Amino acid sequence: MESMNIATTGLVLEGGGMRGVFTAGVLDYFMDQGIWFPFTVGVSAGASNGISYASRQRGRSRYCDLELPKIRPYVGLKYLLRGKGIIDLEFLFHEFPEKYYPFDYDAYKANPNRFIMVASSCLTGQAEYIEEKTDMRRLVNVCEASCSMPVLCPVKWVNGVPMVDGGVCDPIPVKFALRQGFRKNVIVLTRNKGYRKPDKDFRLPGFIYRKYPAIRERLKDRYRQYNEVLDFIDKLEADGNAIVIRPQRPIDVSRTEKDLKKLQNLYDEGYSLAEAVKSRLSICQTGSQTF
Repeated sequence: MESMNIATTGLVLEGGGMRGVFTAGVLDYFMDQGIWFPFTVGVSAGASNGISYASRQRGRSRYCDLELPKIRPYVGLKYLLRGKGIIDLEFLFHEFPEKYYPFDYDAYKANPNRFIMVASSCLTGQAEYIEEKTDMRRLVNVCEASCSMPVLCPVKWVNGVPMVDGGVCDPIPVKFALRQGFRKNVIVLTRNKGYRKPDKDFRLPGFIYRKYPAIRERLKDRYRQYNEVLDFIDKLEADGNAIVIRPQRPIDVSRTEKDLKKLQNLYDEGYSLAEAVKSRLSICQTGSQTF
């Protein structure tokens, strides 16, 4: 199969909660090899992994997923009952980057490559594609909103707009990458080939998101959009316009997984599968630029 020139190839990162540790493994391999895409778009856990890739901090996402829980657990029902969400995003986006593993804001700003995060507007029920290189407080807020799982995490506000997980409105933003001019893309998924969501509408009690009917409507048939984009990705892959990196077998890692052995195994799989596709990537000076 014809190789892809990194300089003209986009990188698309799916979410999946703690399943995103697979993506962390993929991105760590890319960073180890000096593979830098000119354009990255991430949704939910894909955004939180992508932001460390954009700041070129190899191992930061792995530390968050596999080492930080040993020091300060952040996943569990107790956080949901305290109003923080099933995953304590307040801790992850405000304490973690300041006290545990500082985010390199200077490196992020200096990176010439584009990084976009996807969040879902509760007011319009539409995906918001947000690129931020100057206001670091807003950058963190957008990433937190992109990761705010519907129902299980609180609504987050960005510039006065209530937002939730980007996966509600655009679960795998490959069509956005195509609209940005990237005809070929590397797509990192967190489910195995052939996976599809069950054909079942997402029913919400009337009091949940009562103020936001647009987002309630999007949640009802979320599975249809997800399955349709997977069909689209399969076609892109078959036509040679996408390299898809995804787990090889059905995984037993949940969105809120706390079993560190399972998470380590999934990270290792991501790393090894990224290595397996390196020969299909043509790395030139433009695509692997440093600063």
